[in-house]
Amino acid sequence: MDSTNSGEPLLDESTAETADRSHHLWRYVRRYWPVTQPWLGTGARVILGVVFITAGWLKVGDLAESGRSVNAYEVMPIELGRFVGAVLPFIEIAIGALLIIGLSTRLVAFLNGGIYLIFITGIAQAWARGLTIDCGCFGGGGQVDAADTRYATEIARDILLVSLTAFLVMFPHTKYSLDARLAGPEEIE
Repeated sequence: MDSTNSGEPLLDESTAETADRSHHLWRYVRRYWPVTQPWLGTGARVILGVVFITAGWLKVGDLAESGRSVNAYEVMPIELGRFVGAVLPFIEIAIGALLIIGLSTRLVAFLNGGIYLIFITGIAQAWARGLTIDCGCFGGGGQVDAADTRYATEIARDILLVSLTAFLVMFPHTKYSLDARLAGPEEIE
């Protein structure tokens, strides 16, 4: 017998209470999202910018070491690895600075996320191939003892940072950004 025809309620009391709480939660989120989203985006922008500037700054002092770190992944010719190692710190600093000042936030966050996905792929392939290297994300890098590898932690960190970039790609309007300054208040609201 169909419960709709029997006179029995379609939802029991606990399901109805859960649905009611869910409705109130979404109403609360809809009400405060326009206020909180720009601040969350600003926090994401600053965190990502500081991480990239720090990573680049710690490598820029020894570009040869940065090249050796890239070559430790054993995925490209040695000369190309040296070139990537020499250029990457400056790209990281530039992307970090653009994120902090909030210029072209969506595009720069997209590029930042793409770089993190490359980092994740590089770390994962090194782990899968049994290489014993330090990621070199914040300087150093190269061969280490097997006990000193931290692949899972490095991948988890980068996945968290990719999630921040995804947030910025979806919601690029943030507080104290040049994007907002250049667009004017009527464009952002």
